[in-house]
Amino acid sequence: MPKLSASTPQPGAANRWPLIATLALSITAAAVLTACGQADAQGGPPAQGPAPVGVITLQPQRVTLNTELAGRTVATQTAEVRPQVTGLIKTRAFTEGSDVKPGQLLYQIDPASYQAALDSAKASLAKAEANATTARLKASRYDELAGIDAVSKQLRDDAQAALKQAQADVEAAKAAVRTAQIDLDRTRVTAPVAGRIGRSAVTAGALVTANQATALATVQQLDPIYVDVTQTSAELLRLQRQLADGTLQRDGNGQARVSLLLEDGSTYPLEGKLQFSELQVDPASGSVTLRAQFPNPKRQLLPGMYVRAQVQTGTQAQALLVPQAAVSRDARGNATAMVIKDGKAEGRVLQTAGVVQGQWLVTGGVAAGEQLIVDGLQRLRPGAPVQGVPAAAASAASR
Repeated sequence: MPKLSASTPQPGAANRWPLIATLALSITAAAVLTACGQADAQGGPPAQGPAPVGVITLQPQRVTLNTELAGRTVATQTAEVRPQVTGLIKTRAFTEGSDVKPGQLLYQIDPASYQAALDSAKASLAKAEANATTARLKASRYDELAGIDAVSKQLRDDAQAALKQAQADVEAAKAAVRTAQIDLDRTRVTAPVAGRIGRSAVTAGALVTANQATALATVQQLDPIYVDVTQTSAELLRLQRQLADGTLQRDGNGQARVSLLLEDGSTYPLEGKLQFSELQVDPASGSVTLRAQFPNPKRQLLPGMYVRAQVQTGTQAQALLVPQAAVSRDARGNATAMVIKDGKAEGRVLQTAGVVQGQWLVTGGVAAGEQLIVDGLQRLRPGAPVQGVPAAAASAASR
């Protein structure tokens, strides 16, 4: 039998290679089908549908509009107490920082010289009245004698002139008495108005002069108290136009109510009312001064305090309020929001008129009845298909 070499194929080898390749392909296909079947059995990713987003339906509502303005408190009345006569202060009759009433004694100036002047004026009046009596009797006698030609008419005329001179001296003396009495009364320096008095600039023994430049003390009426705030003339014109066309409405009595925020951020518990606005615009700042009046029974507000006044400018019956979370800013700084239209998200540019009750007051860009997207805005793009659900339900689902 001949011997087989290594290069010589053995019988049947050529027929086994096609069979092995066929088996390998069959196993691979089976593995792929098995994997697909398992993926289907485990619930693979479904076809993508509309994204659920939280929405609210915009409804018009009646809102009260407020404007926040900075200002300072001002005393209702301020009176600087100055002496009207010259003399030495004998006593100070008040406690610094206390409340005083009109006519209450504050200072007593030494009245001795003024009492003497009054006594002298009274004596001069008595002398003038005595001279007038003599002149009147003489004029009466001369008038009778002239009637029977016992004296000349010249003497009668001189007697009548002397009587009138004496009567004028009486009137002058009376005026001098009144003047002396006024000066004496002015030695009692009294409170001109009711209010709280500040510190005293003088003590007992100090020399004061009539109508001096330095005030002895200052009395300020603090209840009620004024708050002066400033508003730009442009804003004032806008409010006037809105009131004229009916967009804004005043309350029944036509007075705007005002609330206060104090320097520490707290709210003043009592409400005030707007009294008037200045009749001219400050040319330097372009603003108008508004004055409000507040009750101040506890003297919590002091003159010169910085406050922020929230002035009620009116009410808007058909206002649209948009939550601040639903509003963003574009590259130009415009306020934008998204609504659902025809099952898709649509971007809108909003016109806003400030914040009311923590929400944007919108005057354009959206309309009543539209569905505003408030939840699910993070990855949402305009034109994306969406499904609106109530905002509260969407928030609960996301948690």
